[in-house]
Order: sequence, then C-alpha cells, then structure tokens
Amino acid sequence: MNRHLFIFGFGFSSEAIASRVLEDGWFVTGTTRSKEKAERILRKGVTPVLFGGEADDETLDEELEEASHVLVSIAPDGDGDPVLRSCRDKLMALKDLKWIGYLSTVGVYGDHDGAWVDEDTEPKPVSRRSVERVAAEKAWRAFAAEKGVPLAIFRLSGIYGPGRNTFKKAMAGETRRLVKKDQVFNRIHREDIGKAVRLAMSKKADGIFNITDNEPAPPQDVVAFAHELAGTPPPPEQDFATAKLTPMARSFYGENKRVSNAKSKEILGMEYDWPDYRTSLKRMWKEGSWKG
Repeated sequence: MNRHLFIFGFGFSSEAIASRVLEDGWFVTGTTRSKEKAERILRKGVTPVLFGGEADDETLDEELEEASHVLVSIAPDGDGDPVLRSCRDKLMALKDLKWIGYLSTVGVYGDHDGAWVDEDTEPKPVSRRSVERVAAEKAWRAFAAEKGVPLAIFRLSGIYGPGRNTFKKAMAGETRRLVKKDQVFNRIHREDIGKAVRLAMSKKADGIFNITDNEPAPPQDVVAFAHELAGTPPPPEQDFATAKLTPMARSFYGENKRVSNAKSKEILGMEYDWPDYRTSLKRMWKEGSWKG
C-alpha cells in the first residue's frame, strides 16, 4: 500500500506531524522556500522540495505524483490559497490520492465574548487573515468534493512547543502580563497536533476538527505559572487598555472564546497528552523540552 505524505509548508507543526508518521514507516515529502531549510528537513528524514507558491520545480512534480495523502500548512497570501492556485490541476490528476488535510485556525470563529464554540459554530472572522482562512477552507472543501476524497480541516489554537513557549520568553525577559477582564485563550502543543493528524490520516477522517487543549485560560495566569516554575519573578500586570501593543497583538485580544475539543475526542479518539497549560508547563520544565 502506498503511504506517502506530501506536506505543503514544512514548518513548526509539520515537523511534529512528519515525526509521527515516519515512525509508522511512511515516506514524507515537505516543501520549503529556502535551500538552507531544505538541508534541515533532509536531516529529519523528510525529502525536501522547494516551493514558493509557484509549481515550477520538477522535483515537486515527481514527488507529488507519488502522494497518497496531502497536508496543507501554508496560509492564504491575499490572493487566495497558493497551493490551489498553483497546483490545483496537478492535485486533481493524482491517481492514488486518498486524503487531504488542511491546517487552519480557531481564529475563523471570531469573537464570542468568552462563550464556548465548537465545529457547528458558524465562523464570523474578524481579522483579514481569518477571513482569508474561511475562504481557503471553502475552496479546499469544494476541491475535495470534486476530487472525491475526504478532507479534514484542523482548526488549531495558539501553537507552542520546543523553542516556542512562555519559558523561552521568560528567560529572554520578553514576557508581559496583560490583563483584560474575562479574556481567555486556548492553546495547543505541537505534539498533540502531530497526534491528531496521525489519527485522522489512519481513519481517513472527513470534516472539521478543533485541535485544542481542555482549558481556555487567562494569558496572564500562564505567564505567572511559567515564572513560578522557573523560579523567576513575573513581570507586573499591565492593563490591556493602556498597554502599548502592535496592531496584530491587539487584534488577538479582540477575540475571546472558549474552544471545545469534544469532537476530536469522539471522532478521532484523540487523547491529549498536553491537556492544559499547568500540565504542559510542568512537563516541559521537567523534561527541558522548552529549550528546543
């Protein structure tokens, strides 16, 4: 049986996904924009392909032709989805394609004033990037329906993991404790993303799945707990209303919701290894995996 995963956009989350399926004996190809990153990908046991939004690499054609599963981890670029724009015909022509996965974001839900949302909640994106994500999801659903293959859309919360977490910021003196009344965020460790995608691939899962932790929590609590574990003093609390922030940083706080992961547990059989920020931070600190 052909087991070849082709990943468009080999980045932080994709690395965890590739690691999981490589353990199962899969062949994995991943795209990148730079030759320097291609060398790093190769050291991970993944075949690198250069792809910058234009399907002009002969190696891409050769690798893609062998794909049984395709995962898209490239964001829309303002002109739609770059993979569909440049590779639609190539994907439609694939003879052995059995499944497509698309990494999206819980940002598509928009602001719900702290209320719970699930996969049946109608998206009402606020930011331009989330509006583009909704459009990309629709485009991929249309493509998958035409191609006649299952499509799993993974809506991810704020991603963290080795080298990208609150400890790293704390050690660099870059943490802030911004306080906005009743504000909460969900989070997801990249290893749980890898686990969820692996399960979805094995089941040829179709549909939308929120991949997120169990406990939406105030961001200032996460910062304080990380500093407590590290034995360093946390920064003073700052009122969000008067804090100096970039427009993008401020926009994140404009969306307040609690994201349910119940469907991923029921349909995929997902058991989260990093279920909440306390468990995750304790484990990362003990293992030293926060360092990357």
